[in-house]
Amino acid sequence: MMPENDTPQTPNAIPAPVPTRRDKRQGPWLFVAIAALALAGWQWFETRQKLIDTQTEVSRKLAEFDTGNKEDRGAQKQTREQIEALQARLGALDGKLAEFQGQSTMLQALVQDIARSREEVALLEVEQAIVLAGQQLQLAGNLPVAVLALQTADAQLARLDRPQYLPLRKAVAKDLARLSALPFVDMPGISLRLEQVLVGIDKLPLGSYGRPEKTAKIEMPVQGDQPWWERAGGQIWQELKGLVRIQRFDRDDPLLLAPEQGYLLRENLKLRLLNARLALFAHDQWTFRNELKVAQDLLSRHFEANDKAVQAAQNTLRQMTATEINVELPTLADSQAALRAVRQSKEKR
Repeated sequence: MMPENDTPQTPNAIPAPVPTRRDKRQGPWLFVAIAALALAGWQWFETRQKLIDTQTEVSRKLAEFDTGNKEDRGAQKQTREQIEALQARLGALDGKLAEFQGQSTMLQALVQDIARSREEVALLEVEQAIVLAGQQLQLAGNLPVAVLALQTADAQLARLDRPQYLPLRKAVAKDLARLSALPFVDMPGISLRLEQVLVGIDKLPLGSYGRPEKTAKIEMPVQGDQPWWERAGGQIWQELKGLVRIQRFDRDDPLLLAPEQGYLLRENLKLRLLNARLALFAHDQWTFRNELKVAQDLLSRHFEANDKAVQAAQNTLRQMTATEINVELPTLADSQAALRAVRQSKEKR
């Protein structure tokens, strides 16, 4: 079937394509495809440009990062060196700390040992003071020294200030109060006064020396103009006076002693006073007074009564005779028992 076209066809001529309905339908889509392709190309170009910019920025960042990383590596190296130095110093400090802790432990142990030693020394001093007080009471009867020893023990316990020593301190205070309540006998003072009398005995005058002897006065008849009967009467009277002697018996006259007997008398008097001194320390009241009375009797019988030294010795012996020396002294049983309890408790630890 030929197309309806009356145009004559030339020979050897290529017929022009005739647009079809399909070609007419594909014409707009081609422009759309080209536009899409152009848009895609533009987007690709823009995306490539952005990628280039991004690569440039990343490269710059990487360069900066690399520079910073190098700086960081240097800083890290320096930091590591500092850390290593600090670790070395820390190790040295740890060693010193361990050494210090060891020394501190040793020092604490030493301080504890010293404290225990001081406590033991103080307790030993307390024990010695209590023993001394007991010896002074039982052997010498020296009350002031015993009181002083107990006061020393109480002061030592007060410095310790430990609860476990409180019963011991209470016992010491109780014994101290008991001793303080006793009447005071000044035994050292009495002993010194006896010593003064003993020293002065050699200087006391005996009554048989320095006193003129009484001689009978014999009246001789006077030769002269007297009658013979007067002379005979005088002679008879003298004979009668010689037959009668008047003597007083209300007092004893001092005995006449030879010099060697005077020495023995003085030594005997010294022995009496020494016996009185021993009786004083032994708290023997009867012997003390008896010896002093015998000494007073010897002074009054054989020494010059009007001499001031003899009178002073008599007064001293008379005052000491009236002194009460036989004071019943208590024992320190409470303090000694408390001390034994403290020692036993320390041994159990």
